[in-house]
Amino acid sequence: MPEGPELHLSSRFVNFVCKNRIFGGKIIKSLVSRQPDVEWDAPYYTISAASRGKEVKLTLTSQPDSKNDLLKTAPNEKPRTLDIIFQFGMSGKFDFYEAGGLVKHAHLNFFTVDEPKMVLSFVDFRRFGKWHVGADWSEDRGPCVLFEYPKFRENVMNSLDKLLFNRPICEVMLNQQYFNGIGNYLRAEILYRLKIPPFVSARSVLEPLVAKTADDTDQPKIKIEGPDFLQLCNLVPLEVINLGGTGYDPKERGESYSAFDKWLQCYYQPNMKNMADHNKRTIWYSGPAGPMAPTVKVTGKKQSRKKKKKMEMEDQAEIKKIKLEEKSISENENLKEMIVRSKKINSAAKDNVGVPHVEEMKKESRKRKMKLEKGIVEEKNGNAASDFKVCKHTSLTDLKLSDYPTDGTRVTRSRVKVILKEVGLKQKPSRSVNKNGLQNKDGVTAENKETNHTKIKKRSARGKRASQQK
Repeated sequence: MPEGPELHLSSRFVNFVCKNRIFGGKIIKSLVSRQPDVEWDAPYYTISAASRGKEVKLTLTSQPDSKNDLLKTAPNEKPRTLDIIFQFGMSGKFDFYEAGGLVKHAHLNFFTVDEPKMVLSFVDFRRFGKWHVGADWSEDRGPCVLFEYPKFRENVMNSLDKLLFNRPICEVMLNQQYFNGIGNYLRAEILYRLKIPPFVSARSVLEPLVAKTADDTDQPKIKIEGPDFLQLCNLVPLEVINLGGTGYDPKERGESYSAFDKWLQCYYQPNMKNMADHNKRTIWYSGPAGPMAPTVKVTGKKQSRKKKKKMEMEDQAEIKKIKLEEKSISENENLKEMIVRSKKINSAAKDNVGVPHVEEMKKESRKRKMKLEKGIVEEKNGNAASDFKVCKHTSLTDLKLSDYPTDGTRVTRSRVKVILKEVGLKQKPSRSVNKNGLQNKDGVTAENKETNHTKIKKRSARGKRASQQK
């Protein structure tokens, strides 16, 4: 968020690009902006800017002619002026470029009349910025920490009886009624330089300065022991302005930003701590936070049964996945061990060393391999004996859809055989049995087979007789 130094640098930028330029025509506002239209009927005008804390004032001054040599008004004509107060919000800034096409998020645009045509735009991609037409500096904002230091100090010292100053110093510093121009990175840098914990009461920091205020002149004095808290509120922002560039602008990280980045000692530095204050704004600091630091509470809404059940199922699935991974790792290790053993056996067999011992090792290796393969098959079958309600059926035809395993695998005849075998049950003969107790593949007994054969013979004989008669 732009702070006092950034707004002052913006006002300087406007004065630089608008110097000796004449503007004219309609002031265009973007369609998406909810801010008011700027009604200004002067055919020609100039633009100048000034800053105060976290506000920038644009002043439009009417001109009688568009030519540069007639910028001064006639003796009998009094120029008209219009003030527009801008608050930049989170991402506001001014841009100046050729008027061939407006840049994205340009919400208020002033056009020049000279060639090539240029445009001064108020750009704000988050649209938190505001402007007030025909207004003056906001009454609810205190004196500027940059250019009204004596008034700023007096305003703070005369207000220490207010309950606001019982709050943590880091939160009071963001109150623009007393610290107009101080923002998040400035408060971190000021408190860090004085080694003041961010969560001590503002009163404990400011009350010791009451006696010193009477000796202050218009500009802060840097004494041997160093500047005090209120003096740093003036000196630290001035340091940012003297760096040049655009100040804090993480979106446009050009060459000028590197000087600012090196200047930062505390804000967003990797070796510093950070914590959200009571207003959910992050404060960066070093050392103890202070006795008024907010306690972190874990709060949340009650979960519905459906959501809770879903989370439990996800947890179970994750646990199952982990177990399978562990098992696969152990299986791989066993396979590796078997490979090593087989290599040893082969090498021993080649050397004809201890042949009886080698045979024993081969048998043991085969047993281990068979055991391992059996375990893998059982795992693939999804622990079939436990998944099926085997006790309810003893044949393939007795299986029901309700008896399908929960893991969604298909029921196959071979799998059912494995299941029945594991639980010690035998299959019922589901096909017909002949006289000898043997089952025919087509399900037909021997007697029925004979009768069928005689019928076929009789039919063929009748067919022959009929053909002979013809």
